[in-house]
Amino acid sequence: MHLRLSEEQKMVQQTIRRFVEKELIPLEFEVLKNEREGKPGISPEKLRELQLKAKEFGFWGINTPEKYGGADLGQMMLAIVLMEVSKTFVPFTFGGSADNILYYGNEEQKKKYLIPTINGEKKSCFAITEPGAGSDTRNIRMTAVKDGNEWVLNGEKTFITGGNEADFTMAIAITDKEMHAKSKGRKGVTCFIVDRDMGWKSEFIDTMGEWGPAGLVFDNVRVPEENILGELHGGYNLGLEWIGFARWVVGARAVGMAERLLQMAIDYSKERETFGKPIADRQAIQWPIADSAVEIEAARWLVLNAAFTLDQEEDNRHLAAMAKLYGANMGNRVVDRVLQIHGGMGYTRELPIERWYREARLWRIYDGTDEIQRLIISRDLLKGNVRVGQYV
Repeated sequence: MHLRLSEEQKMVQQTIRRFVEKELIPLEFEVLKNEREGKPGISPEKLRELQLKAKEFGFWGINTPEKYGGADLGQMMLAIVLMEVSKTFVPFTFGGSADNILYYGNEEQKKKYLIPTINGEKKSCFAITEPGAGSDTRNIRMTAVKDGNEWVLNGEKTFITGGNEADFTMAIAITDKEMHAKSKGRKGVTCFIVDRDMGWKSEFIDTMGEWGPAGLVFDNVRVPEENILGELHGGYNLGLEWIGFARWVVGARAVGMAERLLQMAIDYSKERETFGKPIADRQAIQWPIADSAVEIEAARWLVLNAAFTLDQEEDNRHLAAMAKLYGANMGNRVVDRVLQIHGGMGYTRELPIERWYREARLWRIYDGTDEIQRLIISRDLLKGNVRVGQYV
């Protein structure tokens, strides 16, 4: 058992860290200014420029198979990279990648959607959440009715990340109501690849943080038969796979953010004086710093374990739920402590703490709420699907 990063992993970590410090963190003031003015943090052109710079460092399609031009570094490496990138709030994503479920497409779908997405020529989004169906996918109401060689989609999706910018969406709709009802939502739903020009519309949803999700409206949108992704009535499993991959990633992002914030708190506590002493000498400041450090390390290893398990091609859903639940809550606790340590300055928009405060609150909701993660974890244990201490 080896509890340290390998030399290769350390090299990747340091390379990404230099990229973040040199290319991303200097943009933070500009990003904050743009967001306050209601503009995107960085323009699509700037994002593309940064992605190409990252490509020069060797980071292009981190988990994209080599045959599609990616690096295929694996999940552990992805976790390490995300922890470093998340030390800034600059909205950066690596180029050369696509949604994991797009790889289930047939050769024609890969040619039309997967390859252009990897190349940055098209943007996608995944649409399962509805106004009445969030964590409970059994409440999906959007329907797809067969009409000749086409399916007619009607319904709404909400809180869809990237929905305003996407050229196409992968939307889950009911294709057999009876099967859907009998299976309690596990069958009778299908995933469709739907181009924007087929007729669906998006509208911006204003939120507490800078996340800009969309509401999607499908009004008699006609989709050809060949745009079914995966198997007919098999959309539920694709949805689970998409969501499951995203869960432990939330924990990785929380670790990166919390590390940066904790360092800010340490630095500030040494500079700020009260009653003739740095506040770093005050036990009231020392304890939240210590608690934060312990919780960050605990979250880090939960995330790395979830990623490692996936690299072994083992089922990591239980660990992913734990990493998401603990990581998201850890991030919320750390940003709250760091804001408190900074006092009034932490509450201002001169520092990025309040910005992270608003963003971190979302982590406990999307890709499965805290309550859903607890349900998954407890159900696995109570039903004997997972044994206590199984992943040691």
